[in-house]
Amino acid sequence: MTSDQIFTVFERHSSPSSLPELSLRLLEQQKETWTILAGEYASLGAVKHREVSCEGFSVFLQFNPGRIVSTGAKVDEKSILERRCFLCVQNLPPDQKGILYQGEFLVLCNPAPIFPQHFTISNINHIPQAIEPFVGTFLNLARELGPALTVFYNGPKCGASAPDHMHFQANTSGSIPVERDAADPRRTLVRKRIDDTTVSTLRNYGREVIVLESSIQEKIERIFLKIIKALQEGSRVDFEPMINVLCSYGNGSWRLILFPRRKHRPDAYFREGDAQVMVSPAAVDIGGLMVTPMERDFDRIDARMMEGILDEVSLEKELVDRIVADL
Repeated sequence: MTSDQIFTVFERHSSPSSLPELSLRLLEQQKETWTILAGEYASLGAVKHREVSCEGFSVFLQFNPGRIVSTGAKVDEKSILERRCFLCVQNLPPDQKGILYQGEFLVLCNPAPIFPQHFTISNINHIPQAIEPFVGTFLNLARELGPALTVFYNGPKCGASAPDHMHFQANTSGSIPVERDAADPRRTLVRKRIDDTTVSTLRNYGREVIVLESSIQEKIERIFLKIIKALQEGSRVDFEPMINVLCSYGNGSWRLILFPRRKHRPDAYFREGDAQVMVSPAAVDIGGLMVTPMERDFDRIDARMMEGILDEVSLEKELVDRIVADL
């Protein structure tokens, strides 16, 4: 990494400015100096939105042609080995700069934004996508970016377009519908309280969600890791289970939203011709903002199709209920 790639450095106990302040400054600077990014943010103002009212919940569609690279990303092992990693510092575009976070991660402006503020937070080393070694970092980022920004994570097998390179993302808080739904007591069902941590699920949501809330970082971290282990055992895999996770921080407390998955992409994604529906649910999409890079999909997805997609990629309710009961 060269000094030209570093916009500024953030150290938790010594930086004079907050991380959200620095991130906003980075975004404004990059819009001025990085033509491609400026163009993508300009086109973001023209994306289309549409609400799909499903049984018990709503999903919002976003027609965003700029996301075709992510939605259509080839994430099989052969394709990954054959391409240059776009998150490695030596492969970043010349105009792209980042905030060095705690000497270990680089906060970058996402060049294909979904939100008014959209960042990718990538490890400075080329190491595989895996949240377990970085749960503490994930929670620290949520605290330091909150309440302005929410941090999210896509597992290597369910949404990460760079499963070979460890990274998080951050978005403008409240932009993903599940963030609001998980804060609504009419929607949440408290399943149990463990020490300081509340464990909840969401009623009539069309896919399985586990919500953890706590004011003590060590407590929420321990339960989160326990859930990951239980999902691994329940799915009978020896690698990270399929998960999408969002985390926000406000009023002295973390809210961690976990989507356990059984599939990355629905069967419709792999159909040919007009039968194909190009949606590839990751944290944003399964959280209620389904991004469609193809206008025909934006126009034709209805409640029945949406309910089917979400049910198809979400883990079975029986397994999730058993995992929560055993905590």
